[in-house]
Amino acid sequence: MLETDFKYIIDTFFTLFSITLIIFMVPGFAMLEAGLVRTKNVSAVLTINIMIYAVASLAFLLIGYKIAFGSLDSTTSSMWAVIMFQMAFVGKSINIVSGGVSERVRIIPLSIFTFIMGAFIYPTVVNFSWGADMLRDTFLDIKMYDLAGSSVIHSTGGWALLAALLIVGSRRGRYQERGVKVIPASNIPLVVLGAFLLWIGWFGFNGGSVGSISSVESADLVAKTIINTNTAGLCGAIIAGVIMYIRYKLFDITMILNGALGGLVAVTAAANLYDMYTPILVGFIGGGLVVFAVPLFDKLKLDDPVGALSVHLVNGIWGTLAAGIFIPSISLMAQLKGIVLIGVFTFSVSYIVLFIINKFFKFRADDEAQLMGMDINECGVEAYPEFKRAI
Repeated sequence: MLETDFKYIIDTFFTLFSITLIIFMVPGFAMLEAGLVRTKNVSAVLTINIMIYAVASLAFLLIGYKIAFGSLDSTTSSMWAVIMFQMAFVGKSINIVSGGVSERVRIIPLSIFTFIMGAFIYPTVVNFSWGADMLRDTFLDIKMYDLAGSSVIHSTGGWALLAALLIVGSRRGRYQERGVKVIPASNIPLVVLGAFLLWIGWFGFNGGSVGSISSVESADLVAKTIINTNTAGLCGAIIAGVIMYIRYKLFDITMILNGALGGLVAVTAAANLYDMYTPILVGFIGGGLVVFAVPLFDKLKLDDPVGALSVHLVNGIWGTLAAGIFIPSISLMAQLKGIVLIGVFTFSVSYIVLFIINKFFKFRADDEAQLMGMDINECGVEAYPEFKRAI
């Protein structure tokens, strides 16, 4: 067997293995969201997660991939593995949207937006960051560095979610004259399971984005990328727990887990370039940002049941900036330009698309449907039929 053939096979296998880890994030998002919403809305949340994976993946395969990358020419590993790797990413940005609008969004309009996001909006962002780059050689050529999508995936999903929240509004009774109504999570074990599935998936997310493992140098780089990813998650969880205990003398497990996810989002932009200590600081700041951002968004009456804005938008921005701050070879100005371009494009286009869809298919379920639960009104199947529905 030729050495080039051996490397081709090893890198293809590595890509396929990374894809498997990334796909674990599909049940990760599903379990996390199912645990954080009320029992009367669990079937609807799970159905939406299934639809996102199916619709977004197919939209990207048929339309979005060509917009993002143009023609494919892979000589280092199978092009089919490369296509599948990129397809595994697309649903994650839309999962961020679905989690943030849980418990009052209807399935049909969200599925329509999922198709448009997977076919056009997300691929366009990929185009001028990782892909064919239609903005190259123009004054907008961003030259932003983003290994696995702090901005390209996480901030993109966060900006689209912000647009969706402005269209959909808050859950029934969430914001009252006397303050914010606390709506507790229904199933903490599912939240923990979902968070850890996402955490494990991140090793394929970031490690797989290195692209090759068939040499000593690339194998070391993949291993460093994965340990840096893990470190940031650990530190995000620790600092979130510490801050919550200092402020409230309680350990809020949902905030600790979101702190971990915030650290993971933040390190995603440059996990391959950091030394083994910088992710500690990146993760600490990321986890801290989540703790302070969650109540801030509530003050702005942006009702986000899963904390997706705090985890993905805030830390997508922070992680992209951190790469420019801590890596001398990365221009901070280029990172800033990328953040602004992605934010302006994604928010404005998403808002327009959501606004138009909403004219024909209302995103928001009415108060009666929310009172009865989205499971009955959208699915006809209750996840916990033996439980009395929470009002």
